[in-house]
Amino acid sequence: MIERQVGSVSEFLDALQADQGANPGTIWFRGHADAAWELLPGFMRSAADTSETTLLNRFRQSAAMLADRRPSSSFDWTFLMQHYGVPTRLLDWSESPLISMYFAVADWADRPSTDAALWCLWPTALNKHANIVDKVEGQYIPSFEDEELQAYSTDSLRQNTRIELFPVATIATRNNARIQAQMGTFTIHHNKKVPIETIGDGTHVAKYTIPFLARERLARELKLLGMTRFSLFPELASVGAILKEMMQ
Repeated sequence: MIERQVGSVSEFLDALQADQGANPGTIWFRGHADAAWELLPGFMRSAADTSETTLLNRFRQSAAMLADRRPSSSFDWTFLMQHYGVPTRLLDWSESPLISMYFAVADWADRPSTDAALWCLWPTALNKHANIVDKVEGQYIPSFEDEELQAYSTDSLRQNTRIELFPVATIATRNNARIQAQMGTFTIHHNKKVPIETIGDGTHVAKYTIPFLARERLARELKLLGMTRFSLFPELASVGAILKEMMQ
């Protein structure tokens, strides 16, 4: 696994260019406010014994009447759960490095002595571990509608509890303003509880650690580049938060 330390946007871009040259292809990004966090989704990090099926059923029970559009599949329900903070097997990624860097450093003031991290993922390299390879299209990434992902649905997992598959990088329809603004993509875990960075030899990921003393500088650089709460969360709550910040 590639590991570097970066203290500014320019340092990160220089490092990314060097590493992309050695490993060309599509790259996704994810920001962590704490560099110690693993690439493991919320449901896998929970110590509770509540099943995903139970979470899904209880969420459907209460959310069906409130949802603007009724989800048509278990994957659609899972996306909605993720959107509202329910632990799922999904990990959010972005096609934009600056968006992900924003999430890594945005709360720098609340974590005065914690290093952050920006993770890079080569999705097709990850998918090879799950035997998802397209011999015709080298950069093929499946969507949740494709056959390769059906084994990862909640219904399938409940019926095949003894099967354990590696996580998969996949794309989903960007059906709300937030996921579109954040250029969102996903990885989804199966029954195998394994951090993505520990799979194989780790060459499908890179970790750029941001020292805690550099986080404020990066946050200010990103603001100059237009990375703001409203640009990533185009919602009324963001407008209120920005105006409240102006009064402080």
